Amino acid sequence: MKLRIEKAIYGGDGLARVPEGKTVFVPGTLPGELVEATIAADKRSFATGALGAVLELSPERVLPGCEYVPRCGGCQYQHANPGFQLQMKLDILKETLTRAHLPLPSEIGSVAGPPWGYRNRIRLHVTGAALGYRQRGSHNLLRVNHCPIAAPLLEKAIAAVERIAKETALGSLCEEVEFFSNGEQDQLLVSLWSKKPRRLHERSLGAFAERLRVEIPVLTGVGLWAQQSSSMMHWGQRSLTYTVSGIPYQVSLGSFFQVNRFLVADLLKVAIGNRSGRMAWDLYSGVGLFAQALAYDNVIAVESEGFSTDDLKTNLENKGHRVVRSNTLDFLRGQAQGQEKPQLILVDPPRAGLGKEICAHLAGVAAPEMVYVSCDPATLARDLQSLLQSGYSVEKMDLIDLFPQTFHMETVSFLKRN
Repeated sequence: MKLRIEKAIYGGDGLARVPEGKTVFVPGTLPGELVEATIAADKRSFATGALGAVLELSPERVLPGCEYVPRCGGCQYQHANPGFQLQMKLDILKETLTRAHLPLPSEIGSVAGPPWGYRNRIRLHVTGAALGYRQRGSHNLLRVNHCPIAAPLLEKAIAAVERIAKETALGSLCEEVEFFSNGEQDQLLVSLWSKKPRRLHERSLGAFAERLRVEIPVLTGVGLWAQQSSSMMHWGQRSLTYTVSGIPYQVSLGSFFQVNRFLVADLLKVAIGNRSGRMAWDLYSGVGLFAQALAYDNVIAVESEGFSTDDLKTNLENKGHRVVRSNTLDFLRGQAQGQEKPQLILVDPPRAGLGKEICAHLAGVAAPEMVYVSCDPATLARDLQSLLQSGYSVEKMDLIDLFPQTFHMETVSFLKRN
């Protein structure tokens, strides 16, 4: 059938409608294009389409910069020029807020960086001596020997591991491999994820690491995770140093850190701004990206994940701030009346967002200012509904394009108590 693409939707597809009104989602398309598609899956209220041909091309369409598109499931927007990718994300963000009946902030800014070679972390599947990503819409392995959105050091690491995979019996050692480099690309951590018994790990990890260091001299450490027990053994160092805006951060194997090496400093600057005061809370603190930079006399940094908490303590040890190892909900439940109220609360939750109960606790704390760092517009809109009903207003919002070539987006919202 022929379909006119009306708009881009969150998830990477284009939306069209058949004459009887049913919505059809078609990947690999851009707003305004006339395409030929077939129905891949027909549901009660919508259908998904498989793109056959683009009959009328958008002027924003470009040739993908990676030969694995569209077979690879990692990138959804490589067929759009980077400037238009950003515009689609802004349009999706605005529509998501509007559909939730939220007043649009007076200003939605945007920050973008280089669209290629930006990722400081990638994770690939291992089958035998082959490395790859999942094929789009499938669990099958798509073998790759490079990834254009990854930092150059990570591309070198992919090629190196592929060269030594057979001789080091990598397929017997793990099912997944993850590479993580610092911004300067002079340190590299490698994580291996395995379901195999521990005795196989002990015989093989050192041999693999020593062989990889011959290929990649900046190799800093290798961790091997036994998924059934959540335990880790390691070779070399457990952490690297990641410097952002002159601030050094310890980031260990297993700890979370933002993935865009070009825009971490911009994200930090937008979220922190020039705010200062006596007391701030940094919830979902991770290794302390924001907590260490906050210009407040006292900061309470809350993190539940063990490896990140260890890094957080190290990164804040000379600041005199307080680290609380707890999930955010338990921390908020434990806050007694009469304790000093923070002037600022910064939250950076996972994709699931805050949720109703956490929003209710935050409303009870009633901090004068909040900064909400979000990686999902739908859960952001849901949480903003609760926070605005409790007396906050959104003063400003910025879209930080941390994930070029994909539909993912990061937003930073600044809220004030009315």
